[in-house]
Amino acid sequence: METNILLKYFILFLFLMFCGPMLIFAQTIREAVVAGKFYPADPQALKRQIQELTEEASKSDINVPAEKKLKALIMPHAGYIYSGRTAAHAARVLKAASFSKVLILGPDHRVGFKNAAISDVSAYETPLGRIKLHPDAEKLRKRFDCFRPVPASDKTEHCIEVILPFLQSYLNDFQIVPIVMGSGNIKKYASAIDSIYDDKTLLVVSSDLSHYLPYKDANQRDRQTIKMILNLNGEDLAADSNRACGATAIRVLIDMALQYNWEPVLLYHENSADTAGPRQQVVGYAAIAFYGEASMTQSSNINEKNGQLLVKLARQTIAKRLGVESGVDEDVSSRLSDDIFQSRRGTFVTLTKNNQLRGCIGNLVPDKTVTKGVQENAINAAFNDPRFPALSKAELDQVDIEISLLTEPQPLDYKDADDLLAKLRPNVDGVILRKGMHSSTFLPQVWEQLPDKELFLSHLCLKAGLPGDEWKKGDLEVLTYQVQYFEEHK
Repeated sequence: METNILLKYFILFLFLMFCGPMLIFAQTIREAVVAGKFYPADPQALKRQIQELTEEASKSDINVPAEKKLKALIMPHAGYIYSGRTAAHAARVLKAASFSKVLILGPDHRVGFKNAAISDVSAYETPLGRIKLHPDAEKLRKRFDCFRPVPASDKTEHCIEVILPFLQSYLNDFQIVPIVMGSGNIKKYASAIDSIYDDKTLLVVSSDLSHYLPYKDANQRDRQTIKMILNLNGEDLAADSNRACGATAIRVLIDMALQYNWEPVLLYHENSADTAGPRQQVVGYAAIAFYGEASMTQSSNINEKNGQLLVKLARQTIAKRLGVESGVDEDVSSRLSDDIFQSRRGTFVTLTKNNQLRGCIGNLVPDKTVTKGVQENAINAAFNDPRFPALSKAELDQVDIEISLLTEPQPLDYKDADDLLAKLRPNVDGVILRKGMHSSTFLPQVWEQLPDKELFLSHLCLKAGLPGDEWKKGDLEVLTYQVQYFEEHK
């Protein structure tokens, strides 16, 4: 009896020694789920198809910005017989590139969930091999509550997988951060992604364009959509649900493009009827590349990590004035010695309580260093905003803090009221109005509450102590600026 038991344990030991690690490892691999459906499951056939598509794409004429570096791509994710030729145009800009990390953003087609899914597997597998997940995938899941694993998405979603064989064919050694997006806050997504973006990172958005329209209507709509993307107009893109299935991911890309002054370039576009489908119901595709400065190190931009330091500085400054603990468990001041914090910028500090404004004060003129401006404006927003009573000790834990860093305001030349409306950019421009002794400003964030341009200007006039229709006379001095802003992570 004892011999039999020992033999069973010995066999179990051998099984766990030799097979156990393989089983555990296998469970951490996201296997291909649309191989043999969207693209060939046979590696040689897949390589051959991508090579043929790439050769077709090489016949197109493409002009890319000189002295600029590729920063991001939009690629389609349908079956290769339909969208493969468009996707293959990525070869024209990727083959000479080198990236160690690729962030791939695509839409949730199958499950239906809020926020975004980031798989907790160790690698994605295609017929061309395995691609490891970058450690930043776990970092995003741990740091931001808008990301979590969704196993059901891993088992069914194709938007990430379909892109991978092209990347494997055109890039050498890289790791991925796969993000499948449901509904969520664009600014929060962009802020989180910006925290892991660097010079060695490529951002890829996986998206098709319009779905199931007749050929002529699809072409017309897709041209409009492409124009919106090239103009970095995310708001109009969001206004119609049938412009791009990956509209959320594209809007995140547009947000980053505006922040870093990336220039979009159309590489190619067509639809399923141009390749292998009927003309009655077609799906549109586009390949668009985004170019920017070779280095992300710019005196005008502060990354998410440093932005959060400024938010903590504001909270510590207010807590010190109140004589209470801030709850920030680090010495923030000692980490603010970099030159970027000593640059002179306009800054605003905004306090909200239960999503309602609780104080907002700032300086438009870049006459203070970033750290000095944040400290002074934090005190003023908490205790000296004439619209609100001074912040109490009990309220400190209830308020959320937002820091805005401004570019230097520039005069906006306009002919009349209609021209003014045409030149304003919702969600991009902060606006200053001046007339005589009257003056007021709205940060770009205010567009979220006042998206209509006329209403925005009317409220801004009223804030300045002017009649609400004063802007219609066309004789106001108007200046615009842009901001980086950082919301508190609690």
